[in-house]
Amino acid sequence: MKLLTTRFIAILILVIPGLLAMKGFLMMKDDIFNYISMHGDDKATPVFAWLHFGGGLLLFLAGMSFLGGWILTRDRKRNYVGPRFKEKQKTQQPPSPDASS
Repeated sequence: MKLLTTRFIAILILVIPGLLAMKGFLMMKDDIFNYISMHGDDKATPVFAWLHFGGGLLLFLAGMSFLGGWILTRDRKRNYVGPRFKEKQKTQQPPSPDASS
């Protein structure tokens, strides 16, 4: 039962950022469509909803960066990435002779 619960929580951790990214994409798409469709109406003055578009962009970038970071971390653990994306090895510097007191 514990394994089932942990897997369900892991799926939720991945689904929630995906839903946020989807919502952000739909917000941006709707703003662009509404702005373009206002040009066909002679009675309306076309105004772009920058605040709504920016919120959608923020949601989209946050969700996609979380998912991209998760995939990169998982692939690094399994050694699937190329040399460009491998973690840099930290080199230990020898202690300096002045440090011995």
